[in-house]
Amino acid sequence: MPAEPVTPPVVVEDDHGGRAARRIITVLALVAVLPALYLPGRVHDFFDLKIYMRAMDWWAAGNPLYDYAQLDRVQGTLYFTYPPFGALLLSPFALLRLGVTVTVFTLLTVLAVVVTTRWLVDPVIARHHLPRVFTLTVAVLFVLAVESTRETITFGQINMLLVVLILADLLFAVPRNGRWAGVGVGLATALKLYPGIFIVYLLACRRWRAAATASATAVGATLLAAAVVPRDSWRYWTHELWATDRVGRTDYTGNQSLLGLLNRLTAPQEPDRLLWLALAGMVAGYGLWRATRAAHAGDALTGLTLTGLAGSLISPITWTHHIYWFVPAIVVLVDAALAAGPGADRRWLGLLAVGATMVIVYGVVSFQDWGTAQVPTDTVVEFVLRNAYVLLGLVLLAALPIRHRPNQPDTLPEMPTRR
Repeated sequence: MPAEPVTPPVVVEDDHGGRAARRIITVLALVAVLPALYLPGRVHDFFDLKIYMRAMDWWAAGNPLYDYAQLDRVQGTLYFTYPPFGALLLSPFALLRLGVTVTVFTLLTVLAVVVTTRWLVDPVIARHHLPRVFTLTVAVLFVLAVESTRETITFGQINMLLVVLILADLLFAVPRNGRWAGVGVGLATALKLYPGIFIVYLLACRRWRAAATASATAVGATLLAAAVVPRDSWRYWTHELWATDRVGRTDYTGNQSLLGLLNRLTAPQEPDRLLWLALAGMVAGYGLWRATRAAHAGDALTGLTLTGLAGSLISPITWTHHIYWFVPAIVVLVDAALAAGPGADRRWLGLLAVGATMVIVYGVVSFQDWGTAQVPTDTVVEFVLRNAYVLLGLVLLAALPIRHRPNQPDTLPEMPTRR
């Protein structure tokens, strides 16, 4: 019998050139979009940084630091509101020309974005064997595109410094039970008070040593400032800290906190503070409960992300540039979606990641002029638009998946305290 013809194997050509071209086009497209996203923020003209530097000049001239005031079209009269330790760290920049200070702050913020994004994304790249350079580049461009980063850069804020301190502490020092565990969170708390919720998180996770170190660091930095500038320190801690009207209008759309949401419903009247305290207490309790569960499951990133989201919601004032915590939330969602098998779970996680990305890139104030009048929200559409971050934060607080990964590099395992 004649031999049957052998069908040659199908040769699939490896399209390295086409894949590289698609990646380059993707990166170039993202780079091209960035200027359009930053265009509305040009009107800020580093407004906050200029307040800091003018306040430092005022202070250096022998005036009381917390007497400095500056008018704003939306907020009315604005004051210097950082704790004295923050003022001490800012004061050397007053020796530089303003243009140099702006350049330094901008470059440091971009560098912080690159470093922290690498910390978040590298474990995901390793777990799912993603192309490293391309994935990191896209991730960095994405973080530069979100409204919180844009507002941080165009206002000249220091938020990314706080993020570096918190992530370095809770992703690396605390899981490894390092000697410096808690120092980053403590310094961030001394610079700006709202990171103090991460000390509560450490206590809830029974990280007694790290929590004690964070508390001691915050107190030590505060006492150092009190020793250098006792009069301004006494005034801040006994009076200015409690004068909430110095920070800005709580009903302004840029304030994406629970109190902001309530005040936008009742404006121009103040909301019921007892109602706000009750809601804030429930959100804080639920958020920290889920964060602690994540920490015990070895999911350090989800734990700190839930804590950051809870802190943003319960703070009386949470400006749009404060809410970095949507970024790690999307990293968690993408990681969980890639790990899930084909099906409803992957689709749900993917849709939530895409939806959250669209919300934080478009934002709540960049492309909307909400005016200066104190008027209540009276339509459903306006309510959603003016409270998009609050609503997204509540959804993520409940929906962010907790990944069980006791042996992964971004974990917070239970470890004995070093003696």
